[in-house]
Amino acid sequence: MLSLTFMSSARDQLLRLLAQKSFRLGEFKLSSGGTSDYYIDCRTTTLDAKGSRLTGQVFLDEIRSRGWRPQATGGLTMGADPIVVAVSVVSGDLHGFLVRKAEKQHGTGQRIEGFRDRGARVVIVDDVCTTGASTVQAIEAAREFGFEVAGVICLVEREEAKGRPSVEAAANPAPFISIFTANDVRMEHLKLKPEAEVPPVYAVAASCELCGRPAVTNVPRNRCEVHKV
Repeated sequence: MLSLTFMSSARDQLLRLLAQKSFRLGEFKLSSGGTSDYYIDCRTTTLDAKGSRLTGQVFLDEIRSRGWRPQATGGLTMGADPIVVAVSVVSGDLHGFLVRKAEKQHGTGQRIEGFRDRGARVVIVDDVCTTGASTVQAIEAAREFGFEVAGVICLVEREEAKGRPSVEAAANPAPFISIFTANDVRMEHLKLKPEAEVPPVYAVAASCELCGRPAVTNVPRNRCEVHKV
């Protein structure tokens, strides 16, 4: 059994790597069509040599602490891919499967790749939960195939996007857990990054979220000269 100290250390180290490698401030267009003053690309952490090991350990610790006892982890390609592999390698006994976004049009035509034991208990994993659409797809595909979903875990949850209700509804009665929130990563990023390096203004026009005047800063939110923190 791993000590609580080691578990905490792995979690803290993973948060630090996400803050250093995966988090960016600025103005970004999201796949949902909206915009955000930050962007998180978890794959720069989950595909990092050290980040992969830490990701596998933190997810495995979470799974074991909750007593889910799955036979495999899996999720929608490609955000889940490095997480699934990391958990399998670190655990030594948890298998992995990947869910295609659509059934392939050749060969066996299957949508689930890898572990395929119908009736097995599995945990669905994902890197970032924004609207929750990719996580929901994975849950539905896993159940349609014949897996029993014991739990659902995402690495980073963008709480402001309000994707949680959709994921919880799809996962029910299995629980949905997020390792970190985007705000956790943002706070760690600002703590690690020297003040002079934090971008203080937008490169493009933006409005203050409180009064509509031109924004002069996006740290921590879109604010004008009067309302900036």
